[in-house]
Amino acid sequence: MSEVDAVPTPMVKAENVHKRFGRLHVLQGIDLEVQSGEVMCVIGPSGSGKSTFLRCINHLEKIDGGRLWVDGHLVGYRQRGERLHEMREKEIASQRRDIGMVFQRFNLFPHMTALENVMEAPCRVRREPKRTVQERAVQLLEQVGLAEKVKAYPGQLSGGQQQRVAIARALAMQPKLMLFDEPTSALDPELVGDVLDVMRQLAEDGMTMVVVTHEMGFAREVGDSVVFMDGGVVVEEGNPREVLTNPQHARTQDFLSKVL
Repeated sequence: MSEVDAVPTPMVKAENVHKRFGRLHVLQGIDLEVQSGEVMCVIGPSGSGKSTFLRCINHLEKIDGGRLWVDGHLVGYRQRGERLHEMREKEIASQRRDIGMVFQRFNLFPHMTALENVMEAPCRVRREPKRTVQERAVQLLEQVGLAEKVKAYPGQLSGGQQQRVAIARALAMQPKLMLFDEPTSALDPELVGDVLDVMRQLAEDGMTMVVVTHEMGFAREVGDSVVFMDGGVVVEEGNPREVLTNPQHARTQDFLSKVL
């Protein structure tokens, strides 16, 4: 095997990614790589572009410049020569099947039980056999500590329990990458720990994760890398313990002085 062949393909690669909303230049040339099995935590003030970048990874937001790859494949586009051509929605949806996403809000179907919520996408999107999906869904609910809540409706669950159902739902599609957009920010403080424990276990199991978070303890303990974003750019990145305890950039220092 040649030296070039030996270089592993990053699970996520962003190259000079730009995103605008009208006159607002939200992402101003993001360059990042996330290796397979890595947990990258993205921190920074509100409005810094963290969530927008996450949404660009699975093409929930279209980028206005640069390139984004997941597992070696361009996200949302085909390249012909120097030009990018957007894929059809069906092709984009097919790409998204490999990318699980957990939002701040749980977005569970209120008329479905926890089990039905977890089963919905594999049955409807992947058209997998119902019995196979049900077995996997029960196992996933056990994995997130909700074995006794399979028949409960979202309205009967706490916020933390609903978020754990949402994580199980994303895992039901057997993704190669998980994106978390501030998954604990809408929860009461005493419910945060259970959700972080589930995410910690996922990391130990080798899941590749990009986590936008304000939970600095989680970033320090679980993250393989941490990225500080501000003003639509990556200000600083590196080993979590080094960045969080000895930040090199004045903007990182100022931010961390307010949150640690």
